[in-house]
Formats: sequence, C-alpha cells, structure tokens
Amino acid sequence: MLTPQGLAEFQEVRKRYPVKRAAILPLFHLFQKERGFVSAEAEEWIARELDLAPVQVHEVLTFYTMLHQEPPAKAHLQVCRTLPCWLAGARRLLRHIEDRYGIRDGEKTPDGRLGLQEVECLGACGNAPVAQLNDDYHWDLTVEKLDRLLESLT
Repeated sequence: MLTPQGLAEFQEVRKRYPVKRAAILPLFHLFQKERGFVSAEAEEWIARELDLAPVQVHEVLTFYTMLHQEPPAKAHLQVCRTLPCWLAGARRLLRHIEDRYGIRDGEKTPDGRLGLQEVECLGACGNAPVAQLNDDYHWDLTVEKLDRLLESLT
C-alpha cells in the first residue's frame, strides 16, 4: 500500500500515538502525500493496521474536506458556503462555475482540470466571499476575479 519510505513513516506515526484512533488523520495525510488521495483500500488497510472498525476510519475521512477519496482535479476549487460568504456573493460564484464549466458540487470537468466543492467555513469571513484553490486562499472574490484566477491555470 505504501512505499518503503511511507511504511517507515507509518511506523513512526504509530509510535507517537498510544491511542490508535488518534493516528488516523496523520495516516490519511501520509497516504494522500504518496498517492494524492485516500482510496477505499487504504481505508481498509488503516483500519486493519490500527485494529479499528472500517466505519471508524471512514467517518474521519468523510468529515474533512481537505482529504480526497478519489484523485482530485488538477485545480481543486473549494467555495465557502457559510453565511458571511453567502451574503457576500458566494452563491453567485458557485452558479457561475456551474454554468461556465458544467459541473456541480463534488464534480470535476471531463478533462479533470477543475473540480468544485462547496465547503463549510474557510475561516476568512472578513474577506468574504472566499475560495480555496488547491492550497491557496483567494478572498474578496467577484465573478471577474474568479474568472481571471481560473483562466490563469491554463
């Protein structure tokens, strides 16, 4: 499941966490670093290695938006949908992406270039509306700013 280096890191993670369940999140990050996402097989492997029920592992994976259960798009766009962003225009941004690229929440363009995800608070309410593109935050967004940002990806 993991490279030899990944297996060594796995052993180090296990040593740091006397409560096995506490190691789930660091192990997800390890798999995601090596493979780009956490597969169903990886979930099962982690559950087996930590002597946990598979559902205990799955519930953690599905809680966090920064963890991917399938290979993400090249550009993974997360748009905040909490109240401050919604009031400042996040819904307009989402509808624009849906119309322009033909994708909805949780989908990717057919070429895998852009993926869209609505997320709960990105923690930058003072600069709403906010989106995260891969690892970078972009705030005070307008449709025009978002278009320029996405066009710069090509």
